[in-house]
Amino acid sequence: MDQGLIFNIQRYSVHDGGGIRTLIFLKGCPLRCPWCSNPESRKKVEPASWRKNGKIEQVGTWRSKDELLDEVLKDDIFYRTSGGGVTLSGGEVLMQAEFAGEFLKEVKNLGIHTAIETTGCFPIERIEKIVPYVDQVLFDLKIMDQKEAKRIIGIDPMIVEENFDYLLRNKEIQVIPRIPLIPEYTTNKINIQQIINFLVERQIKEVHLLPFHQYGSSKYDYLGWEYRMKNVPTLNEDEIQAIKEHFEKFEIAANIDGLE
Repeated sequence: MDQGLIFNIQRYSVHDGGGIRTLIFLKGCPLRCPWCSNPESRKKVEPASWRKNGKIEQVGTWRSKDELLDEVLKDDIFYRTSGGGVTLSGGEVLMQAEFAGEFLKEVKNLGIHTAIETTGCFPIERIEKIVPYVDQVLFDLKIMDQKEAKRIIGIDPMIVEENFDYLLRNKEIQVIPRIPLIPEYTTNKINIQQIINFLVERQIKEVHLLPFHQYGSSKYDYLGWEYRMKNVPTLNEDEIQAIKEHFEKFEIAANIDGLE
């Protein structure tokens, strides 16, 4: 695959992999998380459209590896001086696994740090296309109960766990679990404890907590979709701190790392 479908490029990011980074957002995601802050990325790997400020706009542009490398290299000096690099996000990166792997291979060959953000929601064959060229994986853990995960977001936790364990076996990759703190969905005590048990079994000592926000709500209006989280309040500092302290009781350092 020489081209990928890209719906956003964000430069000078400091929350998605360490140092100053360029985030490249790949379109396509099979999940249906009610809190998704990038709903324009969902569904198929094909351009979509929305109505924004009274105008119809296309969402998603096919970009070649060389075009993206030109974008990346504009900020090479920042990567070198800050320990940053390039992070592929989405959507779900594994929807375009072949392109992602080929592009990251080019980036890594330039000596630039590489990272992906993923939910690990596809069979392991897709991750295998990316693993040789990635330094860090920011791995989202959301709902651990099998029935609830499939019902609410359309994900199979067994596949997620298989992919997580596969990545852990590769000692050259840094795997950082990330937990979106979504009221009514991921923050209930049972789910938090299930995540903790999962991490303790694997001797994981660090997680990143991503508090819920409403920043993506206007995108649902552009798409003409119902936003089911409209009336859900964000967590206050005390609630976030309580979750953080609960992880730390199990000797897991919990960093509050930006917003999802």
